[in-house]
Amino acid sequence: LYYTFQALVSRKFNTNFSLQLMPTFVHRNLVPSSAYPNDIIAFGVGGRYKITKRIAINAEYFPQLTEKATGTYDALSFGVDIETGGHVFQVHITNSRSMIEQGFVSETTGNWGDGDIHIGFNISRVFDLSPNK
Repeated sequence: LYYTFQALVSRKFNTNFSLQLMPTFVHRNLVPSSAYPNDIIAFGVGGRYKITKRIAINAEYFPQLTEKATGTYDALSFGVDIETGGHVFQVHITNSRSMIEQGFVSETTGNWGDGDIHIGFNISRVFDLSPNK
């Protein structure tokens, strides 16, 4: 089992730029060996900049403050959001294979310098179930 605790502190500086700080603590109950720490502390930083009304670029970096397990790296991601009315399409490139905190904070094995880059894609849709006015 994993437990993740985060405090998300964000601010929208203007209509185009937002920044978020994410102090994070991950506890892993079971690890493969004593070379892997049970507790990981990281301090994530993320940002979003709107290029146009419907297109934004974003980035996120999660440096681990505690000692890393051998073969793991800090997660670094870049992405583009494209809004098309009710849908938001997101394309990301990252050195992490996981999209959940316990994976990308503590188990990122990709190294940008070695070309370990992964592509992710999300689609989100807003549904409004309220009656028409």
